[in-house]
Amino acid sequence: MSLRVAARLAGRELRGGLRGFRIFLGCVILGVAAIAAVGTLRESVQAGLATQGAELLGGDAEIELTYRFASRTERLWMEDAAARVSEIADFRSMAVAGEARELTQVKAVDAAYPLVGRVALDPDMPLEAALAGSDGLPGAVMEPVLATRLGIGVGDVFRLGEQRFTLTAEIVREPDPSRAGFGLGPRTIVARTALDGSGLLAPGSLFTSRYRLDLPPDADLDALAARAEEELSTSGARWTDARNASPQVAEFVTRLGAFLVLVGLSGLAVGGVGISAALRAYLAGKVQVIATLRTLGADQRTVFLIYFLQVAVLALLGIAGGLILGVGLPVALGPVIAAQLPVPAVFAPYPAPMIEATLYSVLSVLIFTLWPLARAREVRAAALYRDAGIGGARWPGWPWVLITAVLFALLVIAAALFSGNAPLTLWTAGGIIGALALLWLAAAATTRAARALRPRLRGRPALGWALGAIGGPGNTAGPVMLALGLGLSVLAAVGQIDGNLRRAIAADLPERAPSFFFVDLQEDQMEWFLDRLKDDPGVARVDHAPMLRGIISRINDRPAREVAPGHWVVEGDRAVSYADSLPARTTLTAGDWWGEGYTGPPQLSFAAEEAAEMGIGIGDEITVNILGRDVTAPITSLREVDFSSVGMGFVMLMNPSALAGAPHSFIATVYADSEATEEAILRDVTDRHPNVTAINVRDALMRVTDLLASLASATSWGASVTLLTGFLVLIGAAAADARARSVEAAILKVLGATRARILAGLALRSLILGAAAGIVALGAGIGGGWAVSRFVMETPFTVIWPSALAIVAGGTAITLLAGLVFALGPLRARPARVLRARE
Repeated sequence: MSLRVAARLAGRELRGGLRGFRIFLGCVILGVAAIAAVGTLRESVQAGLATQGAELLGGDAEIELTYRFASRTERLWMEDAAARVSEIADFRSMAVAGEARELTQVKAVDAAYPLVGRVALDPDMPLEAALAGSDGLPGAVMEPVLATRLGIGVGDVFRLGEQRFTLTAEIVREPDPSRAGFGLGPRTIVARTALDGSGLLAPGSLFTSRYRLDLPPDADLDALAARAEEELSTSGARWTDARNASPQVAEFVTRLGAFLVLVGLSGLAVGGVGISAALRAYLAGKVQVIATLRTLGADQRTVFLIYFLQVAVLALLGIAGGLILGVGLPVALGPVIAAQLPVPAVFAPYPAPMIEATLYSVLSVLIFTLWPLARAREVRAAALYRDAGIGGARWPGWPWVLITAVLFALLVIAAALFSGNAPLTLWTAGGIIGALALLWLAAAATTRAARALRPRLRGRPALGWALGAIGGPGNTAGPVMLALGLGLSVLAAVGQIDGNLRRAIAADLPERAPSFFFVDLQEDQMEWFLDRLKDDPGVARVDHAPMLRGIISRINDRPAREVAPGHWVVEGDRAVSYADSLPARTTLTAGDWWGEGYTGPPQLSFAAEEAAEMGIGIGDEITVNILGRDVTAPITSLREVDFSSVGMGFVMLMNPSALAGAPHSFIATVYADSEATEEAILRDVTDRHPNVTAINVRDALMRVTDLLASLASATSWGASVTLLTGFLVLIGAAAADARARSVEAAILKVLGATRARILAGLALRSLILGAAAGIVALGAGIGGGWAVSRFVMETPFTVIWPSALAIVAGGTAITLLAGLVFALGPLRARPARVLRARE
């Protein structure tokens, strides 16, 4: 028979409606919608970064310098290239109002700021008027949360360093918020000229200067970037332009989107289980039809094509519905979502996520439907005369196994290419396969155990009926445990990772982390500072060191980013210190220390772990740009540096003579025993030396914890789609099982069983399957959480039992709910009608 005949017969069967395929469609729609929605959000943010780069950056281009302002030569270069130039100084300081002291991220701007966009204020006024101030004091604007913490309002006075300001308005929106990066305090904006004499921008102070450039319309960004690299890079200047205004945000969005898409693939795997189960159930009801077709001369190819075409049509319908939902919902809610994002987003239908979601879905549908379709080919004409089934326990033959393996490899390759992270894709694929294999084995073990235990429970009829339904022929334990268990496994892993990370941070704080980092301490302030802390009984320990910041520009006379691409040490400026003798609690792992009193050529001691990651070692030459001056030194020793302690640690230490004459400040860490001691130290230090900034380590770590919690929440939402798909599969399995349970309930009623006892048996069946799925998911989730905590986060692992027990309880409750809902039909059915239909 021809393809045309197969298509005609497939069309006739589809005219009967979607009965038997609702779960199939639902699984396809949910899987496609989840991946399309994540992809649309990712593309929307990337489009916003691309189209609104100038506003996000604050100009057409930006040149950034570390802890210094531009020299006259650099300033002339900028003025020659740009129509307008705006100078900004960005730094941390303590805002003081009465007894209240809060860390703030200060932006000191000139009259040209902002070159693009505007600062929205409450009350509404131009920024220039707000910063002009009143009553002889300069003005300042700050974020509402900072004003609330300080207990001040518009018109009140506060202090930054030694300079007093009048709060003239609160910030509603900055035009360039993403340029602040990860700030440890809310934003304050002041005029650059108002800081003269404040002590906050003294030589050696920690600040970043940014020069925003408003370029002519015909400016060639590529040529200007090349000029900046050639003429300014030796001074430590870094160029950014509107084409990639916020590379860190763009990279973060891309990576998070890729990770969430991989989580969405677990939803497709669960949906695949549902698709396969729905198709098997549908084909089981078509055995007589297939046998009739075989009697009339249809060959195996024709039978395959009839049902393959039906699957293809329904898959296309599901993909279309998923794309409409996954793309349409983010676009419809675009204004609401954009208002919650810290970066611009342009919501629209984008081809890339739709192609990605369609490709994943097509491959998943093929992977999970080929085997049931291949088995349907083998139905013989003799099935008309005997109660024959599809034979779901047999393998369909090696060609189909090979095709399935090829399709799975294509799916993994596509996921790796789209995500841009092959190792993460392979780990995800391995985790999904491992979890499915574990759940399949658990389902098989559960059915065998049910068959073995049932004869021993003759005195407990309800439990015996439940075990009989689980272990009997045609049971749905496999699809239920696979679909529900995988969704619960992802949620369990997320819960364990999040809980252990929070526990690790909380556990490390009392024993290992300092209470404060004090920065911008000047050399003439150190004597009083150390005397204040030396005799304080509440202070357990004080560490201090000189500090500068530098950019590693070259390694062995090659660009540093070529030698160690993507490594965090070469991606920005890094702390540099000097020491005459080997610092206390420092262990050398290789090389020799230069020794006290050394005054020879510069030498460098590097962090051992970071050196190994970068592929450098003893003898390699490092060029560090410090305050516009290149300092080149060979690595003469490697040290153990434990950054996880949150204490003082430097990637680079140099001999004192190498940095002689360079303006710098000091940094100190203080370990205090109580909050009362911390408050007293903070008050005394900032009152005596207003230029000094105190960073509360506990508050900073809690901000990191909150950020990680947000990521865990986003992952949990992705995993919840997987769980929803599993619930849909569970409903399908319960619906497919309803007919068998109706016959069982009818027989039990005839034999005298009450509805309550029958309901108890059905409920016990659901409880056992749900608990088994939950327990296996718990094991898989704990294993996944342990692997990520141990090998990725490098934190100790402890089972978080509240989260773990919630997973088991959730799996049990979901299965019980579905079981009770679908138990109502068998309970209401009249035995005579059910049994007559079986004749």
